[in-house]
Amino acid sequence: MSTANPERTWTGPTAPERLAILRRTRSIAIVGASDKPARASYFVATYLLSSTTFDVYFVNPVLADAGKQILGHRVYASLADLPVVPDMVEVFRKSSDAPAVVAEAHTAGAKTVWLQLGVWNEDAARQAEELGLEIVMDRCVKIEHARFHGGLNLAGFNTGVISSRRQAIDR
Repeated sequence: MSTANPERTWTGPTAPERLAILRRTRSIAIVGASDKPARASYFVATYLLSSTTFDVYFVNPVLADAGKQILGHRVYASLADLPVVPDMVEVFRKSSDAPAVVAEAHTAGAKTVWLQLGVWNEDAARQAEELGLEIVMDRCVKIEHARFHGGLNLAGFNTGVISSRRQAIDR
């Protein structure tokens, strides 16, 4: 087993379980949010704000200290600074940061930690489960939401479906 790509032994929630998580979620805090349009967190935030009913909060201590905004919304230095307890904490940080974010999410009262595509940390998954948190790893909340709501074509993905019918927008 290589240390660069360790064997994955943890099994995450099934598709129906991920759908149930999204259905229960009302607010999402994006940890590691960026104000740079080329970053995945910015693209995901744009989708969440324009295509869902989630309340979205941004967490990035560097941007918060600089008084910056993301998509017209305030940026907070930590989860503890948020005006609400987020249902979900979506993580755009490196995998080694995941255990600290899980601990912070638990302290803040969040129910779910969702690690973005490419973020995988089995220690963080075990920690989250021991703390009673739901955890999803190496998945994009935008892709999952769009997949479950028939909007992958609206989210920038080629669904492979060829049709002359105009698709209804589910908002």
